[in-house]
Amino acid sequence: MVGRPRSEVTRKAILRAALDLCARDGYQNVTMKGIAQAAGSGRQTVYRWWQTKAQVLMESLTEILAEDVPPPPSSGDARADLVAFLEQTFALAQGVAGQVVVGLMADAQSDPALAADLRAKIIGPRRAVLRSVLARGAVPGDVDLELTVDLVYGAMWYRLLNRHAEVNEDLAAEITGLLARIH
Repeated sequence: MVGRPRSEVTRKAILRAALDLCARDGYQNVTMKGIAQAAGSGRQTVYRWWQTKAQVLMESLTEILAEDVPPPPSSGDARADLVAFLEQTFALAQGVAGQVVVGLMADAQSDPALAADLRAKIIGPRRAVLRSVLARGAVPGDVDLELTVDLVYGAMWYRLLNRHAEVNEDLAAEITGLLARIH
């Protein structure tokens, strides 16, 4: 027996509702029931397409990153490209996308399938883009790019998780300046 196909309008309404609820109430307070109510759909519809709120928010986040954060084109100035990429990434982290990814990361600590999904759909692709930007010459050729990616995103994650300092354009400039001093 073939079920009814997904309504794209309903799917987008559910994804938008999940993000809106996360922005308003925080990741931990989002529920499948709340998502369904906010989207104007039935809980059965939401559960038919996703088993958990993490899956709904993962799909929402994946669409945000695909639509709003394309890899930056090369300008010919490796440092400027790095600053632009980091500013774009950090601006995204300041909004609901940051709340979602922190919540997903917390849930992923006890859910290996979610952790793998997060690495495949969010973390891995963002690491690859940063690696490609760094490879344009933002760091010397003998510098380990994987370690540099860890250092850059490590600073972002540390600030996002501990909330002791902003993740903003100042951090983008500071990181770029630090990487420029590597010899």
